[in-house]
Amino acid sequence: MKSSESVFLDIRGLKVHCRCWGAAGQPKLFLLHGWMDFSASFQFLVDALRHAWHVIAPDWRGYGLSDRSGSDTYWFPDYFADLEQILAHFQPAEPVQLVGHSMGGNVAALYAGIRPERVARLVNMEGFGLNDARPEDAPQRYARWLDQLEKGARLRDYGSFDELADRLRSNNARLTPERSLFLARHWGMATAEGRVALRADPAHKLVNPVLYRLEEAKACWRRIAAPVLWIEGENSQNANDLRMSAADRDSRKAAFSDLVERIIPDSGHMMHHDQPERAAALIEDFLLR
Repeated sequence: MKSSESVFLDIRGLKVHCRCWGAAGQPKLFLLHGWMDFSASFQFLVDALRHAWHVIAPDWRGYGLSDRSGSDTYWFPDYFADLEQILAHFQPAEPVQLVGHSMGGNVAALYAGIRPERVARLVNMEGFGLNDARPEDAPQRYARWLDQLEKGARLRDYGSFDELADRLRSNNARLTPERSLFLARHWGMATAEGRVALRADPAHKLVNPVLYRLEEAKACWRRIAAPVLWIEGENSQNANDLRMSAADRDSRKAAFSDLVERIIPDSGHMMHHDQPERAAALIEDFLLR
């Protein structure tokens, strides 16, 4: 298992953790994790990389070892602003190689259209956007958010790291016991009461009061200048969970001017856990071609 080191950056009033693998002089590769995930989740993918890279994977605000925002809601624009400062710290001049999974893929794809000059190549692992919303959805969404704020948010804790590992395997049968325990020990932390709590702000569980507007996302995607690799897991339920039809997926893909599509066999949504060797090979072949 490749060793990593922690780098903490002061970003917009928060201490943000970045997990780094490899030597600083090697080509840089930025990995962006998804919702309810964390930077160490990429360990198996990094282990499978065949070439020498300086890999930088931040914990988004409110996840892992990064500070929580102190607010009761997390906003997508904050991820763009945090990412911009992370890139400015590690690679201020040259365009970057950007890989994002799920929510991280959504952030990466939007950012690549917001700042097209900053991204050399983009790998989007199942970060294909959310369900489009209608203006008439707004009253119900705001009401739901207010109701959740009143009730408060909490995350379940666990009796041990082994129990958390068991929960991870119950969600993903492809996880080995060794990998699930590794993830549990990085995602969880021991509490004073002898329990294991998740390294995540419960506020991430609240519904976002701002509606997702697909046409705004497409407007960003159309401005991307970098080649894009779009990766899906063969057995992923992501598109089904989002109620995304084939026509909807095709219309989203059409917004990218230079798109290559790949499917990873025997993989669900968490392809960096299920098939890290195949995912790493696709990513490196694309970045180095």
